[in-house]
Amino acid sequence: MNAWLRPHAQSLRHTAARLRAAPFAALANVLVVGVVLALPLSAYLAVAHVQAVTGSLRAEPQVSVFLAPGISKSDSAALEMRLKNTTGVRTVRFVSRDAALANLKSAPGMSDVVATLRDNPLPDAYIATLRDEGDSAADTAEKLEQQLMALPGIAHVQADSAWVRRLGALLRVGRTAVLLLAGVLSLALVAVTFNTIRLQILTQREEIEVSKLMGATDAYVRRPFFYWGGFLGAAGGLAALLLVDLGRVLINSDLARFGDFYGVDLRLGFLSPQDALAFLVFALLLGVLGAYLSVSRHLSEIRPQ
Repeated sequence: MNAWLRPHAQSLRHTAARLRAAPFAALANVLVVGVVLALPLSAYLAVAHVQAVTGSLRAEPQVSVFLAPGISKSDSAALEMRLKNTTGVRTVRFVSRDAALANLKSAPGMSDVVATLRDNPLPDAYIATLRDEGDSAADTAEKLEQQLMALPGIAHVQADSAWVRRLGALLRVGRTAVLLLAGVLSLALVAVTFNTIRLQILTQREEIEVSKLMGATDAYVRRPFFYWGGFLGAAGGLAALLLVDLGRVLINSDLARFGDFYGVDLRLGFLSPQDALAFLVFALLLGVLGAYLSVSRHLSEIRPQ
C-alpha cells in the first residue's frame, strides 16, 4: 500500500511546489477555466429556472368558451354537458358576466377603468380545465376549440394550447443550445489544459530527460502533469461556481423587485450540493483529459540523449 501511495504523494508535492513557484500564472489559468465553465453553467441554470417557473403556469391548461348574448338556457346547458363528457376535460366551470366583471374590477389598477363603463361588455363563459398530459393536453385543446367554434350560440373560443406548444418548443431549443454550448466550451477547457501542460513539458524538458536517464518510468514522469490538469479543472470548476453564484446574488435583487409587480418569485436558484459536486468532478475529469492528451502528444518526443 505504501509503495502505491508514495509516488502519488510525491506527485502531489511536485504539483504543490509548481503552484507555489508560479501562483499568478496558475491563478490566471484557473480564472480562464472558470470563465469557460461559467458560461454553460449560467445558461443551464437560466433554462432550468424558466422551466420551473413555467411548469407551474402550464399545470392546468384551459379552454375558455365565451357565449353569444342571445344563447338560450337549454343550449347553454347542452354545451356544459358536452364539455363535461369530452375526453381529456377534467372540470367545467361556469363564469357569469357579472362575476367576470367583478373579477376584472378586483384586478390591480382596473377598478377605475371598470367604473367608467356604462354597461357590462363581458359575456357569460365556460372554463374547461384539461388534464395536464403534456402535448396531449394541447392536442385536446386544439380539437375542442375547432369543434366548439362550429356550434351555434358561441361567440369565441380561446385555448391556451398555442402558447403551451411554443413554450415547450422554446424550452427544447434552450436545452439543446445549452448542451451545444457545454460541449463546445468543454472542448475549450480541454484545449486550455492541453496548452498549459504542453508549456509545462517544454519548460521542464531538461528535467524530464535527466529523470529518464536516472531510470524514471513514463508513468512516474506523467503523473504530476495529470495531477496538475486535474487541479486546473477542479479549481476552475470551483471558480465557475463562485462566479455564477455571485452573479445570481447580484441579479436576484432586481428579479425580486420585478417579480413583485406580478406576484411571482423570479429569483434564480442554484445547484444542489449533489449537482455542484458532480459539476466539480466533471470539470476535474476534463482537466485530466486535457493533460492526458497533451502528455501523450508531447512527452513521447522527449528522449534522453
